[in-house]
Amino acid sequence: MAAKAADASGVGWLADLGSHPAAWVLAVALLARAAPTGRLAAVGSAVFFAVMSLAYYAFAVVVLGFDLRGQLVLLAAWTVLSLTAVPLFAVVVHLATRHRGVLPGAVLAGAAALALADRTLWELWLAATGDAPGVLHPVQAVAGVVVALVVAGVLPRHGRTRAVALVLLAPAAVAATWGVDLLYGLLPG
Repeated sequence: MAAKAADASGVGWLADLGSHPAAWVLAVALLARAAPTGRLAAVGSAVFFAVMSLAYYAFAVVVLGFDLRGQLVLLAAWTVLSLTAVPLFAVVVHLATRHRGVLPGAVLAGAAALALADRTLWELWLAATGDAPGVLHPVQAVAGVVVALVVAGVLPRHGRTRAVALVLLAPAAVAATWGVDLLYGLLPG
């Protein structure tokens, strides 16, 4: 509910934190890292995300007066993700944080890169080089960088895995951004 309240607050940077992916990447990655088994990582993250989604959209309808039908469609989509992509992400992060080497490091770089796939950092870069886009989201860009560095550089148990994840983070962020752009291109409207 706090995320939806932040999202609807009218305060741009606070709304960004509730609606951009960094906070959710961090929440699921932390749940996955803390879980004693992959199965518990999957179940815990799925339950967390489903309950969080229900609270988010219930708050939107009950407190903010949003359209029930539209919110139910969004809730259904997020529930499907809560039961599929979210537990898969959690299991992958759970396993990668516990293993040493290049493959776990590459996996964690990809997981961390999801926090940077919203283009906020890229937009700041463009603005700094004089090719400013429309609206900038500097707080979210910083949050995305911090989350990506935590997932890649703090959560891995082994130094080699951590080093690989940090080295591969930038290329993984480019690939994740392209992937997100591709998915958005498939959506209607």
